Amino acid sequence: MRPYKHKKSKFKFYVSNAMNHFMPGFIVSSAHKKLLLRLEREDKEYIKSRVDYYIKKDVSFVLSDQAVSIKELSPRKVESAYYYDMLEVGRFFPKAKFYYLFGDITYVPDVPSLLKSRPIQNENQNSILLKLNKVRHFNFIEDEMTYGDKVDQIVWRGKSFTTHHRYDVCRKYFNAPNCDIALSNPAKRTYETDFTRGRMSISEQLQNKFILSMEGNDVATNLKWIMSSNSLCFMRQPRYETWFMEGTLIPDFHYVLLKDDFSDLLEKVKFYIENPDLAKEIIANANEYVQQFFDEERERLISLLVMKKYIDLSQ
Repeated sequence: MRPYKHKKSKFKFYVSNAMNHFMPGFIVSSAHKKLLLRLEREDKEYIKSRVDYYIKKDVSFVLSDQAVSIKELSPRKVESAYYYDMLEVGRFFPKAKFYYLFGDITYVPDVPSLLKSRPIQNENQNSILLKLNKVRHFNFIEDEMTYGDKVDQIVWRGKSFTTHHRYDVCRKYFNAPNCDIALSNPAKRTYETDFTRGRMSISEQLQNKFILSMEGNDVATNLKWIMSSNSLCFMRQPRYETWFMEGTLIPDFHYVLLKDDFSDLLEKVKFYIENPDLAKEIIANANEYVQQFFDEERERLISLLVMKKYIDLSQ
């Protein structure tokens, strides 16, 4: 038996969103009203805090002719996963205009834009987060393997270039004790050992007590499923964030904090091998953190309110 179960299916995502694409306008309007009626909830202050976190902009702005409406987008023009997630929110405001940026965004745009990722910094008000490309990034699991049954080892697999910090970490810890850290692909422009061991499935990674999370182009894709598992997450302080609100994660409470150069990795692995109760506490905190994203109706409501706030501010 594999040690985990996926909570979501890519097939179900694309089928349901293809159906949403052709949903009649009157049904959308009715659903819009029903969602807004659910604002009077016990957790409305929590919802407001999430909305204000995603859209920190609090002053009005004017859109130029470059802004678009949801009707001007299509899965033929943009990546379909981004389009369908944008449609899920934008269809409630068919005439509204907005700026958007799809893909791995690591800078703050000059104009208030809807996007998937942004730098974690004070001056990022123009970066408005929506839950985009969630079929790739919001992959939560149910880990059926207990922490005590896992191997005393830290594992990582992923892609990298030779100029990337991921490559440096693999080179440093490729043959280190209690480590199975390697590239899943030969790094491009490599002039020495590739430090490659091939792909490793999520199921195989979950057989280890410790899993390393390293940011790629923006956020680390594996962070969500690690934090929903019974394995302990190791990472340096994140530089980018998404709908998952990586900027709110507390070091050594939700994850094991590593130095920026990862130089203390072996020391931290040894410490948590010797202190399993502390490891289990952090795992429990991580599991509790991810629970807030499981209420799908609330997630849709928060997305709707982020879009509504954007439209209200855009005059």
